[in-house]
Amino acid sequence: MPDKQAAAAIASGLEGIEAGTTSVCSVEQGQLLYRGYEIHDLAEHATFEEVAHLLLVGHKPSTSELAAFKRELAPLRNVPEWILDVVRRVAPKSHPMDALRTGVSLLSHIDPDVADNSLAANLRKAKRLLAAIPTVIGAGQRAIDGKATVAPDPSLGHAANLLYVMTGERPSDLIARAMDVSLILYAEHEFNASTFTCRTIAGTLSDMHSAVCGGIGALKGPLHGGANEAAMEMLKEVGTLENVRAFMDNAFATKRKIMGFGHRVYKNGDHRAPILREWGLKLTKERPQFRKWFDIGDAVQKIMLDEKKIHPNVDFPCGLTYFTMGIPVPQYTPIFVASRITGWCAHIMEQHADNRLIRPLSVYTGPAKRSWNG
Repeated sequence: MPDKQAAAAIASGLEGIEAGTTSVCSVEQGQLLYRGYEIHDLAEHATFEEVAHLLLVGHKPSTSELAAFKRELAPLRNVPEWILDVVRRVAPKSHPMDALRTGVSLLSHIDPDVADNSLAANLRKAKRLLAAIPTVIGAGQRAIDGKATVAPDPSLGHAANLLYVMTGERPSDLIARAMDVSLILYAEHEFNASTFTCRTIAGTLSDMHSAVCGGIGALKGPLHGGANEAAMEMLKEVGTLENVRAFMDNAFATKRKIMGFGHRVYKNGDHRAPILREWGLKLTKERPQFRKWFDIGDAVQKIMLDEKKIHPNVDFPCGLTYFTMGIPVPQYTPIFVASRITGWCAHIMEQHADNRLIRPLSVYTGPAKRSWNG
């Protein structure tokens, strides 16, 4: 018979369960640390390339190490034309996350280290994926727009190049830095759903590309990476500041989930959210026509905090900030991938280096033993 007492003790969604150890990231005690560096410190003083080096290589880069890292990544942005052609073919009829997942899978076929799970080979693969993913995203978006693919610019940083290959226009310094900060904030977050998916796949001794494809699939969901898309679509549905109260009252009455709010770990607010909101507001000084969306967002946030005691997570200001940049809403989550690839690969390397198959138990709640012919 099912053990009802044991079933009642199960932590739904593994909430509160410590499933392993990591030296990559900590979200304990009200802080978010990447290898010991606090997120506000990184957002203010680091660049995304420095954070990528920190996560992938394992330490803060020196000036010479950072220059070498950038030089190594620049030519790796070039993706074979046949792969881009497949992406261009599928992108107009697919969600951008599906097109990106396909592109990453195709990249595995040309990677000479694909089957090698050693630390050195994994680091090489991680750098290739980090460099190539913006090119794949850009090719997909240009195909959706009916425009020619833009070749990556080796003179631009990761964030600026990501925007360039999507739009064909070099971003202003302010926009480039805002994107850079958003990528820092999204780079890593301990055992979240997509990272745990990557580690579970890597734990079978499968390869990095397979694990990353699984991570992309997990991140696509609206309760994870897709929340930034859903949050902005919700705000567009609200439409005006005057409509906020009626929208929220209806949402509460119908038990509609307000996207971009709440977090499994952060109960008193996501440390990343105010950082990204501040950068979004800076962008409205260049693009004042978008300020109204932040006013709507602030009104929604106030009602949620006053009446539900629920804080926004980073996805809420992300939707507003990317919208202000002019990025199509369906591309918000692929941009998340262009950042989180660093955290994923760091965890995949850590899993491969000290592996144990991830295989939890379950509590059976089905029928008791019975006879097929009875």
